Amino acid sequence: MSADEFAPLRSRLARVMDDQGGWPEDSPWVRDAVEAVPRHHFATDRVWTWDGSRYAPVDRETDPGRWAELVYPASPLEATITQITQGLPSSSLSCQSVVVDMLDSLMAEPGHRVLELGTGMGWNAALLTARVGSGRVTSVEVDSLLADAARERLAAMRAGARVVVGDGAAGRPERAPYDRLIATYAVDEVPWGWVEQTRPGGRIVTPWGRLGHVALTVAPDGGSATGWVQGLAQFMPARGTDQGRTLSEVRGDTMPDIGGSFARQDLLPLHADVSLLFALRVLLPDVRITTKADKAAVTAWLHDGRSSWATLVTQEDGRVVAYQGGPRRLADETDQAWQRWQNAGTPSLWDFGMTRTPYEQYIWSGNQESGPRWSPVSQPARIA
Repeated sequence: MSADEFAPLRSRLARVMDDQGGWPEDSPWVRDAVEAVPRHHFATDRVWTWDGSRYAPVDRETDPGRWAELVYPASPLEATITQITQGLPSSSLSCQSVVVDMLDSLMAEPGHRVLELGTGMGWNAALLTARVGSGRVTSVEVDSLLADAARERLAAMRAGARVVVGDGAAGRPERAPYDRLIATYAVDEVPWGWVEQTRPGGRIVTPWGRLGHVALTVAPDGGSATGWVQGLAQFMPARGTDQGRTLSEVRGDTMPDIGGSFARQDLLPLHADVSLLFALRVLLPDVRITTKADKAAVTAWLHDGRSSWATLVTQEDGRVVAYQGGPRRLADETDQAWQRWQNAGTPSLWDFGMTRTPYEQYIWSGNQESGPRWSPVSQPARIA
């Protein structure tokens, strides 16, 4: 397909962003950059799609139409998978809505020095360069092959970003301090080195865990960084992170150890309430929750990636039955965490914040100084 042939797909994606209010009013430069730096210039000639049982390749040469649809999907919430490693996605062109949201959260200004961690295809680095200027973006990529390919794509687009091979967790101290730092992969704990390499008053934006991204501002004395959850983001973890076992591996062929009624008889919030899901992510950090809604009936599957699992099933009479297996009782833990969220006044996703010091990282809600600190249900609740 020629460049002009991508125009209808690009326009469709932009219109959906318009309809969903996805373009940030406070950062009009982001839309300008997305329009000036087309996404397809940073896509691999082979992308991947889930066919129901595995990730199947789609090649630009043999199926250009399908390839283009995957690069410019109908929904801005869909990513384009560009690399598969051991059967799982290991690199992608991130979904456009989250890229836009995170760039808005970064508050980058012309002339800023920016450190990006996780170059991937190079698209995000090109968008940043369009804002801050040539030679102002340093991007770190752990995969040398991806780094080489990103350099070529950036050079072809005349985007003057510097790509280096290295471990993103270490940052790039020799070029510090930076005005802005952004990560394109999820971390459970923000490395303290990122704070040290960002100037006082500078901003750090990173996906956190499996749900949500945060924007932290470095304190005037450089001794901490704090800020709010900015929205939803689901990014791949750092390369080499142990993602644990899948639900099918955890459960195997075993029958549940216990079955019985679940304390809550409405599972819809577990499927649709992002604030509840974020609170459960904080309170049960190792528990993965998957849900499916069929009309009014919701089914939920839970597992800890190691040895425990639970299934919550809505019966025809409206009752919810819990089946559990393994040493932990994940349905009971979920109920306890759900109750803790309710007791705290059901704070929304945007009521949560994070503080990082040299010694700890903690999540709070409402107010950094007086709001409650949130710790896993296996630990006692702390009040700041």
